[in-house]
Amino acid sequence: MRVLTVGLALVLAACSTDMPEISVGEVEFSGVAWSGEVSLYGTADGRAVLTWHEPVGEERFALRVAVRSGEGWSEPGTIVESDRFFVNWADFPSLVEFSNGDWIVHWLEKVPGGTYAYHVKLARSSDGGVTWGESFSPHRDDSPTEHGFVSMVSVPGGEVALVWLDGRQMQVEDPEGHGGLDRGDMSIRATTVGLDGTLGPDVLLDPRTCECCQTALVRTDRGLVAAYRDRSEVEVRNISVVRYEDGSWTEPSYVADDAWTYPGCPVNGPQLSASGETVAVAWFTAPEQQAKTYVAFSRDAGTTFGAPIQIDDGDPLGRVDIELLPDGSALVVWLERTGVAAEVRARLIRPDGSTGESRMIAESSESRASGFPRTTRLGDTVIVAWTLTGEDGGVRVASVSVTGDR
Repeated sequence: MRVLTVGLALVLAACSTDMPEISVGEVEFSGVAWSGEVSLYGTADGRAVLTWHEPVGEERFALRVAVRSGEGWSEPGTIVESDRFFVNWADFPSLVEFSNGDWIVHWLEKVPGGTYAYHVKLARSSDGGVTWGESFSPHRDDSPTEHGFVSMVSVPGGEVALVWLDGRQMQVEDPEGHGGLDRGDMSIRATTVGLDGTLGPDVLLDPRTCECCQTALVRTDRGLVAAYRDRSEVEVRNISVVRYEDGSWTEPSYVADDAWTYPGCPVNGPQLSASGETVAVAWFTAPEQQAKTYVAFSRDAGTTFGAPIQIDDGDPLGRVDIELLPDGSALVVWLERTGVAAEVRARLIRPDGSTGESRMIAESSESRASGFPRTTRLGDTVIVAWTLTGEDGGVRVASVSVTGDR
């Protein structure tokens, strides 16, 4: 039955010809050469906050921040500078806002014990990023293992909720890298940070997940929805969700059964966007080595999802992000291969599953250095950030608007 349903959704999408136009503005922000690991956040008062890494010396980096307001982009500021950052193309810092307007940012910091031993660090600003408090860790575990792929969201009442991948149960025989054998599993865990800085319970959401795919976390009118790439005992790598409703987390459930069996981490996680009880999820999959990028909608706060809608142009790299628009449609962004190169592309999906033509946002590459495009919505405009590779490259930002009847 699911195969027939998916087929119908794809036919509807392919037959759509009356779609609004996606307009891409000029590059409005350019980071310095070799800057990357970009993230975006839209504040309650309509500003966009950009964070990224940039090199400031040999093996030393600064975590930088800039703000887009009605006057344009601010001069970049520094959150923290360190030679202990774990700088990774797929696992990068992010920032969100408390309900009182304070900001909280996360980054990854190396600890002794191995190449992939690092912990999550958080810091808070009460003056719009001008100054930052002392850093602290959201996880109680201090083992020299991987802790990362963080997602955060503000919760009404004052708290910020976050999820992360936690390697405390993974024991690697070779402490200098991944040359040994894993004896345990990567898990996904959750906690909260209160307005007074108090940490909530450290909660296990799923004891066995993909080791290095991004997580996602959104707030709906019913509670929280987290998405991640699961890992079954026979190496099926479907996208799962868990929900926080009525004071507790649900058991994991699949968004769809992709039947992708893959004996390794694809480094390609899902992304979510939510409004009211509507949730949109975008993800990459590749069953039988057939790469595909999908979007699916939920109308019941992530309890169930409709048939997946394929949105790629035939040869996707994935690396998705997605934003729900005010009319219920969604703008999805991903990387698509183009022969020897790649492009950052965008496509609009209507609530009924019909899709428009894809639009190139920027030229890119297949390399890890091109990173993951990130988005945030400000009204009817979607801000898109990506990384241009090469000596003249770095972080780039442009705005995308959708014009015409939807």
